Amino acid sequence: MQILDGFKRVRAATALGWSRLYARVDEVSGVDAKLRLAELHAGRGLSELEEGWLVRSLYREDSLTQPQIAQRMGRHKSWVWRRLMLVESLVPDVQAQVHLGLIRPRAAVAVSRLPRGNQVAASKVVIRRGLTVAQTDLLVAEVLDADETTRNVLLERRLHTPATGTIPGPRPSRATRSEADWMSADVLRVHEISARLQARLLATPPCTLAPAAAELLDDALRRLSPVLRSLDAVIARATSAREGAA
Repeated sequence: MQILDGFKRVRAATALGWSRLYARVDEVSGVDAKLRLAELHAGRGLSELEEGWLVRSLYREDSLTQPQIAQRMGRHKSWVWRRLMLVESLVPDVQAQVHLGLIRPRAAVAVSRLPRGNQVAASKVVIRRGLTVAQTDLLVAEVLDADETTRNVLLERRLHTPATGTIPGPRPSRATRSEADWMSADVLRVHEISARLQARLLATPPCTLAPAAAELLDDALRRLSPVLRSLDAVIARATSAREGAA
């Protein structure tokens, strides 16, 4: 028998010397127990990292496919993939720090955006300086903007100096955009994302990542190719129609 929810109540009852505590007993499989855990926390919510641990357990230990997990949890397949990638890309040392309560789960999510070789150093800065989640986001952005060869030097410097930087406030409301404005913005965003993805793939090929993360990324890249081909076909059709109208 294993407790799924109510750990604090059990500890409190034990501390008070209670010999009996009412509980509901459900006979469920290991998979159903994990899914029940997610349901029990649906109101107050698990952190992204905790969701990632749960998804990884279903995927790695119980051999459920990503579509099966998505269906059982009432989520989209992309949500399952993102949670898997989050956990697989975060080094075990930082995950252990989250388990020990040394770093907040949301701060660890921010740290996971860094290359694996910089994550432990960044987490030390977060812990030593007591950074908030917003300040951790700023630190990660600063490290990513730095040259790869100087990132650990920057983090070492931040470890021994107070964190600086202005936490961004609420964004001003945007004016209503036309359809042409939206499409122009999307085109620009595709250019930026494409350039960034190309640079990252060249600088850090999937084969250099942890095997589990590399497996997920390879699958995602293969599924991206037909999406890009479809977009290319639509662009060709749209531009040829414009030229014909002219």
